[in-house]
Amino acid sequence: MALLSQGVKWPVLLNEEPSQARLCRGSVLIVGAGGLGSPAALYLAAAGVGRIGVVDKDEVELSNLHRQIIHREANVGQHKALSAAAACSELNSSIQLETHCNGFSPANAVELVQRYDVVVDASDNAPTRYLISDACAAAKRPLVSGAAIGMDGQLTVYCHGDDGPCYRCLFPAAPRPESCSRCSDAGVLGAVPGVIGTLQAVEAIKILSGIGDPLSRRLLLVDTLSARFHTVKLRARSPDCIACGKSPSITAASLPSYDYAAFTGQQLNDSAPAPLQLIPEQERITPSMLQQRLENTSRPCVLLDVRPPEQYNICHLPGALHVPFTKFDAHIDVIKAALQQASAAGRVTTAADGAGRGTIAGGDTQNKAPSAAAAAAAAAAPAGELGGFAAAGVSSDGGRALGDAQSEPNEGAQGQPAAGEQQQQGAAPVDLYVLCRRGNDSQRAVARLRQLGIVHGVDVVGGMEAWAQQVDPDFPTY
Repeated sequence: MALLSQGVKWPVLLNEEPSQARLCRGSVLIVGAGGLGSPAALYLAAAGVGRIGVVDKDEVELSNLHRQIIHREANVGQHKALSAAAACSELNSSIQLETHCNGFSPANAVELVQRYDVVVDASDNAPTRYLISDACAAAKRPLVSGAAIGMDGQLTVYCHGDDGPCYRCLFPAAPRPESCSRCSDAGVLGAVPGVIGTLQAVEAIKILSGIGDPLSRRLLLVDTLSARFHTVKLRARSPDCIACGKSPSITAASLPSYDYAAFTGQQLNDSAPAPLQLIPEQERITPSMLQQRLENTSRPCVLLDVRPPEQYNICHLPGALHVPFTKFDAHIDVIKAALQQASAAGRVTTAADGAGRGTIAGGDTQNKAPSAAAAAAAAAAPAGELGGFAAAGVSSDGGRALGDAQSEPNEGAQGQPAAGEQQQQGAAPVDLYVLCRRGNDSQRAVARLRQLGIVHGVDVVGGMEAWAQQVDPDFPTY
């Protein structure tokens, strides 16, 4: 290898020609060119691994670059596998790079795994983890598996050694979908997958070169917040495992027909959840339609943001009322109070105040105090959960106004008073627009609101991501 002939200083354990030669002749398949796959690929390329395959089917996104360090801003929109391979080639042009741009699926899993000596699982979802493990068990290839979320990470080696378990040995039943978090949704400090991905490269190098003691039957837990590394002993391979046991039912022949999405209840990819259609079309509007109604009409409205607090605190529309979807039942009175307040104001605008939090402003120029119900509801809400709720008042001069409230509602979807609540005589009907990150939870929220007696909620299709695409390209995405 070119790097080896240029005076590169290797650790003592790799100075022996047999170990270094095995590394140079070895091959590694990296499934995922994201937060984990980025450092793993770079360090394996720098170490001189002879052949590296990169599997991915997504494109480089700007919001992921804080953790996917193999990519650059100039690569946004480019296929991730191609971008990663190019970066590795720039680092070490003497190695062989192979890209697999159609992703990792049951149809190609075993064939791909059989072509490499070691597999690195750099995926971010349960179905793919089961698929990679099953394919490695069927092909009898060692699997270096890593995961990172928030400030925590973990690492182990599956399908290695005489008694090394596979992923399914330890988790024969799939975790519930709601208990599984992805970096793109739950968030992660970029350096954490950097640590885990680097350690994955170390484990792959150890296996290829035949040095050290790989993490088979051991799970390394990393708590970066307290700077603690802890190792847990894992049980041996299960003889009854359907993937690697004595009589496996998942084999190289049967794996392509196995339904991993049905088994786990989740999508078999790391991309954003697929858009859902949970409520009728007449109960939904696009972000561009919402903008037009906010800017061109005078009907009072309330913008209801149902995202989790950590997402709402990153960015939100000015003046939006924040009630996380998971807190609806506890805070339905806050939503009702906001609707009453908007109706009493008669004309509602939304604008940002100096601190970036919204206010609900009346149509005249006089400050208005919130209704007793609104004040009581807001005061009763736990801190941090209803950060967007503000009393009626004049919008600040420095705020970024979204405009006045909207026009006529969709037929059958808006303009009706909430069940059990008769609006005051002469009060303006209030329209309620519900937003989330991508437009799925907001549909669930609209359906739940109807069950709770608020029948005129309208979903904003695509949520805040669609708002950034259709209305405001400078609006933050994450």
